[in-house]
Amino acid sequence: MTSGERGRLGRFTDAVLGGARAARDKARELRDEFRTSDDPERALVAPLLPGQEIRYVGLAPVRAHELHRVGSQFADTMTDAVAESLEPRALFGLLNIVNPVVWVDAVLTPVRIAAGVLLLPGKAAALAGGVADAAEPDANLPAPRQGAEPRQPLPLTPEQEAFRALFRLSQYRPLADQLAEIAYRRRYVFSGELASLAGSLLLFLERYTGTPLVVTDTHLHLLRMGRRPDEGRPDRRQPRVLWSVERQRVTRIDCDHGAARLMQFPATIGFDDGSWIRIVNPATRDDQSRFLAAVRDIPGQRPAI
Repeated sequence: MTSGERGRLGRFTDAVLGGARAARDKARELRDEFRTSDDPERALVAPLLPGQEIRYVGLAPVRAHELHRVGSQFADTMTDAVAESLEPRALFGLLNIVNPVVWVDAVLTPVRIAAGVLLLPGKAAALAGGVADAAEPDANLPAPRQGAEPRQPLPLTPEQEAFRALFRLSQYRPLADQLAEIAYRRRYVFSGELASLAGSLLLFLERYTGTPLVVTDTHLHLLRMGRRPDEGRPDRRQPRVLWSVERQRVTRIDCDHGAARLMQFPATIGFDDGSWIRIVNPATRDDQSRFLAAVRDIPGQRPAI
């Protein structure tokens, strides 16, 4: 090899190594840019959870995952007509609801326990107040025709009325019909029974947005908080605990990457009453790593982050 050839080879080698170093430095820069901390959120949440060690506060809201097609027990009995009409009597049969009145009371129980609040009108209104992400369901109904008698709200007990107001359900339709429709629409993302811990969590995810998860040494919580403001803007968030469950009641958490393996992290949470729910956390890998560390003592399948 001549000296000229060696010189060209050396320059080529230097160029390749230089490009590799530049790519490595850029990757580090991007990784540092997306490196996050939940310290500001922990400071906001700590006063709400005295006596609990906060191990994780989500930086992005979770939502029910609509692509989890477990629950195929409905596939043999669904028809296009039922899917389009959502006829309540057919839905009750699909959901094995024998007595809709008793079923509504059964749905109240896990919500009452998990929300940590008595379902009284004043407290339910306070919890639901000031929320602009969901319009009142009866707001866009056409006005009654002239001469026609105005519709009257259906009679409810005080607790049922508080429940209706909390989840912004219509006051002119039976609660059982509306709850059955929610359960039917979400049949592929949870165990299908609203009268369960997974069902109570689903109702809050269905009703509220801006709801990150919080993991402590004793509980799993769902917060009403919203996203962190942009840098330089004041942080006026006032977090509120919507839903809580004791950590020992969570039997397993199975996590995996989303389709893009970047910003979507689906997880299936199982509870000791046999119910489960599929949620997705649109978060960074750094945020997801903190979540996996916070639940490492709970059984389940975990991806390598």
